[in-house]
Amino acid sequence: MFETMKSDLDAVMERDPAARNRLEVFFLYSGYKAVRSHRRANWFFRHNMKFIARFISQRSRHKTGIEIHPGATIGKGLFIDHGMGVVIGETTEIGENCTLYQGVTLGGTGKDTGKRHPTLGNNVLVGCGARVLGPFKVGDNARIAAGAVVLNEIPPDSTAVGVPAQVVKMHGERIDILDQIHYTNPVTQQIQRLNNEIEELKKRLEDKK
Repeated sequence: MFETMKSDLDAVMERDPAARNRLEVFFLYSGYKAVRSHRRANWFFRHNMKFIARFISQRSRHKTGIEIHPGATIGKGLFIDHGMGVVIGETTEIGENCTLYQGVTLGGTGKDTGKRHPTLGNNVLVGCGARVLGPFKVGDNARIAAGAVVLNEIPPDSTAVGVPAQVVKMHGERIDILDQIHYTNPVTQQIQRLNNEIEELKKRLEDKK
């Protein structure tokens, strides 16, 4: 337990240049407080004391603005930077030394049962406002850009951007599969298809006159 707390403190000190000392982090950092509360809540959850677990998690949510379901599994060294609006679902699994920024959602799509939320490998970084939705894995050392919406598995050592997210880098090398300027918009495609059908119907009506 104390080793895990030390790892969580070390994570903040290593990854937040604004952190001046461990005392400040322990008493004042909302991300660290939320993770610390979750570890208590998770113990009660695993020992079938669900009400107490939920009470701890909801109290932490009101104090920190970070909602972590007590059933989530979180490895050592999680750093939640700022953290306001972060949501972590019940069946989420987070590996060691991961980083989440504010507004991140590790959630479900509402269509799955059992395992409903994502699994993050070790050393994963998820940018501000990103949504990772579904029971798939984000591989070790992956990077998810701010604002991305991830709906499918992300391989290890890769970078994903966009809505829906596409892998643009693997092992440090760019993958030329995403043109962000000429990227196909499915809504525009559908409107164009309807316009073509309307023009075809107009032509048929004119031919019958």
